[in-house]
Amino acid sequence: MSSFLYRVGRAAARARVLVVALWVVVLAVAGGAAALLNQGTDDTFAIPGSESQEALDHLGRVFPEVSGTSAQLVLLVPDGQRVDTEARRAAVADAVARINAVDQVATAVDPFSDSVSGALSEDGRAAMIAVPLDVGLSELAPGTKPALSAIAADLGTAAGAQVYTGGDAFSDKVPKLSPTEGIGLVIALLVLVLMFRSVIASVMPLVTAVLGVGLSMGLIYLATLVIPISSTAPMLAVMLGLAVGIDYALFLLSRHRDQLAEDMAVEESIARATATAGSAVIFAGLTVMIALVGLAVAGIPFLTTMGIAAAVAVALAVGIAVTLVPALLSVAGKRLRPRTPRRRKKKRKPRVAHWWVRTATRAPLVTVLVVVAGLAVCAIPALELRLALPDNGTEAEGSPARETYGVVSEHFGPGFNGPLIVTADIITSTDPIGLVDRLADEIRVLPGVASVPLATPNPKGDTGIIQVVPETAPDSPQTDELVERLRGQEQHFLDTYGTQTAVTGITAVGIDVSAQLGSALLPFGVLVAGLSLVLLAMVFRSIWVPVKATAGYLLSVGAAFGATSFVFQQGHFADVLHVSHVGSVISFLPIILMGVLFGLAMDYEVFLVSRIREDYVHRGDPHHAIETGFVSASRVVVAAAVIMFAVFAAFVPEGSATIKPIAFSLAVGVFVDAFIVRMTLVPAVLALLGHRAWGLPPKLDRALPVFDAEGDALVRELRLADWPGRDEVISARGLRVDDDRGHPVFREVELHVARGEVLVLHGTGFTGKSALLLTLGGRIAKVQGDLKVLGRVLPQHTHALRRAVTVIRCRDHAEPDREVADALADDVELILIDDVDLVLRTGSRDRLRELLAQRYTRSGRLASFVLTCQDPQRIADLLPVGAQPLALTAPTTPAEVP
Repeated sequence: MSSFLYRVGRAAARARVLVVALWVVVLAVAGGAAALLNQGTDDTFAIPGSESQEALDHLGRVFPEVSGTSAQLVLLVPDGQRVDTEARRAAVADAVARINAVDQVATAVDPFSDSVSGALSEDGRAAMIAVPLDVGLSELAPGTKPALSAIAADLGTAAGAQVYTGGDAFSDKVPKLSPTEGIGLVIALLVLVLMFRSVIASVMPLVTAVLGVGLSMGLIYLATLVIPISSTAPMLAVMLGLAVGIDYALFLLSRHRDQLAEDMAVEESIARATATAGSAVIFAGLTVMIALVGLAVAGIPFLTTMGIAAAVAVALAVGIAVTLVPALLSVAGKRLRPRTPRRRKKKRKPRVAHWWVRTATRAPLVTVLVVVAGLAVCAIPALELRLALPDNGTEAEGSPARETYGVVSEHFGPGFNGPLIVTADIITSTDPIGLVDRLADEIRVLPGVASVPLATPNPKGDTGIIQVVPETAPDSPQTDELVERLRGQEQHFLDTYGTQTAVTGITAVGIDVSAQLGSALLPFGVLVAGLSLVLLAMVFRSIWVPVKATAGYLLSVGAAFGATSFVFQQGHFADVLHVSHVGSVISFLPIILMGVLFGLAMDYEVFLVSRIREDYVHRGDPHHAIETGFVSASRVVVAAAVIMFAVFAAFVPEGSATIKPIAFSLAVGVFVDAFIVRMTLVPAVLALLGHRAWGLPPKLDRALPVFDAEGDALVRELRLADWPGRDEVISARGLRVDDDRGHPVFREVELHVARGEVLVLHGTGFTGKSALLLTLGGRIAKVQGDLKVLGRVLPQHTHALRRAVTVIRCRDHAEPDREVADALADDVELILIDDVDLVLRTGSRDRLRELLAQRYTRSGRLASFVLTCQDPQRIADLLPVGAQPLALTAPTTPAEVP
């Protein structure tokens, strides 16, 4: 990976104008296409397969008048007056007639009609005109709501009353950007200026992040042509795109400036920064994207599209970081070089970072206990966290939908803002009206039911609906209990009346969505925690580091949940943060928080702990490594965390009801994870573990692939670029391979094989000759020491080498003619043959000798051979004429030792 990114960074630096132009063109095309072709967002929170959704879909086919969205007109007269005067009745009747003439209105009924119950408030001051529509919220025509508002205004004038227009049709669920969100960018700019002391360096991450967000928004809105996308998805993409876009560019820019300070050439520094910091960026981006795509675990389509949309924004941020950022670094050239080269500065450790890490590790057990206990206490309010989908009670203060919601709650009861619908299959009944009435009578007496204002069959007489008004608000736990109580009556209704019933309506759908999201939290949490263990074990080759990182992530998530419940559930500091509705949080907040915070936590973990591990590998002193690694990485981690916190926090004060709690929980989660977990708990745990923190069991080490998140492999490759200084097919020094028990199979091997030479590895009994041969052929990846074969550094280029090397394994009494002929047919420069002295038959040896001689001088180029055997004298007749063998006695393995 790092070698590939090194080439990408160098290519982007050289073609800087083309790269910048291509990104700008892509942004213009995507933005223009989205502006012209987008179909708008769709906030239909559907959950296929649930009882409420299936019943709602059925109503759409047999009773469309009650399956769409709805509006409410509430007539409210001043205190001391009554709404049911003759003049007001006449005005309402005229308004109802006009409403029924509006396009997309299914039907509107006069609240004073004898067939309607529950439409007049008990205090006589309010009357409600329910206006069911025959289309969903996303399908409303542009003129429908203005027409209803105009009728409401005329009704208010005619009746001398205040008319409120609300209901689901008048909700404004589309989140919008406000100037307050710009505060996050201003804070990010200030942090970058303080960090880099350069305007160019400070502005560059903001420019690339904004470009990435613009492109992701264009692609998301363009995708509305083929799939429905909720309005929350673009806003989530904006938040994440800005945060990770700035951070990823910051990582590359910081590494580049560090290298420029050491007088490295600009182009070489760009390539190395892309390879090293870029590897960490790709790792961090992949973890975020995997977690976001993992939202599909919930099995809810709108949440899946939300996760994919956010993942696209993160993917674009990663792509821009490793292509556009290198191009812009090249454009800036030497102007990004710090004014005073570091080697000329008096070296001194940052005082705050040095004090912080020493304080955290002075008494590590105390630090661990204090942090864990403190975060556990902060997580306690999360036990009361209640999930619900947003309704009009969460709309902004002063909005028509919110004002109507308040009037309905005050004069009719909170349940009228979220009525339930019970459907009944009455196709076999001979008395459909009587059956529906009997069902309604039984439902009226159930606990939690305020009223049953409507009970009627559809015109075809095959489906009946009973409208049920709960005593409590749509997002209250008592309403959940009522839904369960109604569903508990289904078997009774089937046994008694022979009719199948179901509970649906927007409120029931929201309850089902919340329930399914809640049940998905555990498997999603297991997925994310398991993923973090595997990924970090790959990066750090350790057991304890991943366990500690995953435990810290869970502590961060718990604290973020606790803080969110403390504010949005219990109402503390709600006025300060402009929280208009308390009592519940949006249903998909926990799963989004877990997914996003997972990626960000792994980002900080890799950047901090990789520096500590690097020092430990070089010095072998775990305590010194903690201090030096922390001090070198803390500056960038602090800057990245402050920027991320500022971006998320900026969406809280004026954010929409759906975005505000998500932004708040992410801001708290980032703060806790970066400053308390990664920069306090992690050093303390590593100090407790000491040497035990580093190392994997051999079997697990071989099973896990290697992910070079910090570009160590590239650094090694660049170090060996000019070694050994002459043209050799094989160059090795200090070469070592260990077995499953950690014992050396061979060690301290040094080889230099020129082109056309033959290397003979020999030894009797249990020797490492075969293991060494396979190592030279790129078949063994766990290698220590320096090794180059055919100019490729191993083990990082083992896959490429395997295609350029032929490996043949001989067996006693085998007929190798076909195998050898096939293997030698390719025009390869290096041929490895194991146990060549086992070819005993005269005809086989003659054929092998002939094939080796032919291959040795093919195309005028000399091939090189590595042969293994027990006695080199027994294979002298097989060597090509003119070949000078280099004999090496293979090292003995510990298996020979009694």
